[in-house]
Amino acid sequence: MVRIALFPLIAWTFAAAPALAQDRAPVVVELFTSQGCSSCPPADKLMGRLAERDDVIALALHVDYWDYIGWKDVFADPANSERQRAYAKRAGRRSVYTPQMIVNGEASVVGARPMEVSDAIDAAEEMPMPVAVTLTREGGALSVTAEYSGAAPVDMVVNAIRYEPSQDVHITRGENAGRTLRYHNVVTQWQVLDKWRGAETFKAQVDLPGAQPVVVIVQAAGHGPVLGAARLR
Repeated sequence: MVRIALFPLIAWTFAAAPALAQDRAPVVVELFTSQGCSSCPPADKLMGRLAERDDVIALALHVDYWDYIGWKDVFADPANSERQRAYAKRAGRRSVYTPQMIVNGEASVVGARPMEVSDAIDAAEEMPMPVAVTLTREGGALSVTAEYSGAAPVDMVVNAIRYEPSQDVHITRGENAGRTLRYHNVVTQWQVLDKWRGAETFKAQVDLPGAQPVVVIVQAAGHGPVLGAARLR
């Protein structure tokens, strides 16, 4: 596991939303990983097992801050690094590391520790989601509907995500030089659809051509807890 320092700590505050609805929604697991990190392959492999589960939405977000050590991650996106830093700042952490898993926007787990990951997922499954998300797709159009059952409106962000289910990469430089590694559920697009407070039903139609799976995540603003999620494979 490797860590990198953050910018000076920024204080974040958030009032947790009441969780009153949608039993057994999928648990969202975000893995922050890098092809340039020698500690990451076990976590990348674990993602393959999580990707097979219907009760888990597993998303691999490749960061770019290890590209300088010899291998440029072919999936890396600076936006993924910024997302990880935002989680760290909100939690009061001064550094980020790979491999890190964030479970439902809250629990932070070393991604190469299967038992800890399993425990975090089990704990998240015990917390009902206050947002029920329904997705339908016809051709290249995605219809999104979300219903909030909390007692009071909260600031939320509705995100649409595309991912590549599986891809092999032969790495020729850096800490993993000479290895061919398989990556699972690699995020290729992360789009903010809109902000929402839940007072009315959320409805949106999105142009999403192609056959890639799609995920919609409703998350408390400021990189807070995941409040609802759904997927179409």
